[in-house]
Amino acid sequence: MDVSLFDYALPPERIAQKSMEPRDAAKLLVLDRASGNIKDKHISDLPDLLKAGDLLVFNDSRVFKARLKGEVSSKYSRDLGLKVEIFLLRPEGDTWIAMAKPGKKLHTGSRIMFADGSKATIVGKRDDGTVDIDFRVHPRFVFDLAEKLGEVPVPPYVDPDEVNTSNYQTIYAREVGSVAAPTAGFHFTQDLFKKLDEKGVKKAFVTLHVGVGTFRPIKTDTLEAHEMHEEWAQVPEDTRRAIEETKKNGGRVIVVGTTAMRALESGMESGFTKLFITPGYQFKVADGLITNFHLPKSTLIVLVSSFAGRENVMNAYTHAVENDYRFYSFGDAMLIV
Repeated sequence: MDVSLFDYALPPERIAQKSMEPRDAAKLLVLDRASGNIKDKHISDLPDLLKAGDLLVFNDSRVFKARLKGEVSSKYSRDLGLKVEIFLLRPEGDTWIAMAKPGKKLHTGSRIMFADGSKATIVGKRDDGTVDIDFRVHPRFVFDLAEKLGEVPVPPYVDPDEVNTSNYQTIYAREVGSVAAPTAGFHFTQDLFKKLDEKGVKKAFVTLHVGVGTFRPIKTDTLEAHEMHEEWAQVPEDTRRAIEETKKNGGRVIVVGTTAMRALESGMESGFTKLFITPGYQFKVADGLITNFHLPKSTLIVLVSSFAGRENVMNAYTHAVENDYRFYSFGDAMLIV
């Protein structure tokens, strides 16, 4: 299937740089996937749009400060003192997979020192441009180091500042491991949760640690040629029970975000998933989806199109552009039912 089918034009001013305040004041485009009908609402209308007995499923992964700055410290390197940036992706065994800049000037054996004197060594370089880096400590201590010295890796289409970097987290985030936030959840506030509870809408959680592939557009000409990035996911037993109970009682499972969707649809308790949901996929769990507006030619817009129909989704995006919706991570959202 041709990737160009998932392209659209977006004026730069439509890219949101900050969340709405309050967050549930954001717009909500409601799309009926059977008819293609569209309604303009707000996130704060969700208690009226959902039903008692419905179940919302959220991704509770927490973003960590994955971007670290350091310099080459080995006295045997001709690049001694070279300023480098290490973008931590995930631990693998005793080492980490990371992106490095400038990657071409680093080689196996390069030692990097960080602001507190901590050091790490490049122990391998991969074909995809990433590196293996060894901090010689348990991964949990690397998370601590990143929290102390690192920066929040907001997406490249956002100009980072104190407001949007501090807000780049959902209010229910708890499982540390993502380098990008599951942004459909940005819209939920404690006040909105209270109103949904009063309506009888239930909550459940999965974990999918979002990787850097979220930032990358599909570069192949066809969907079939694209290799999906790998991410770690977990669906707890209590969430699986809640889904079963909801279905049995006639409620709907409304998934919040494409990352939660991939975790659920991967059909496993825990492990790494490379599931790429494309048109023709038969959804096993989800009855509805709450999602932001995604980049053109991205795996995320393909997933949403697979759930709601490509023509419906592209029509909805056209409507959103024409009606001043805000796009991408800090933007407005869609409810697809």
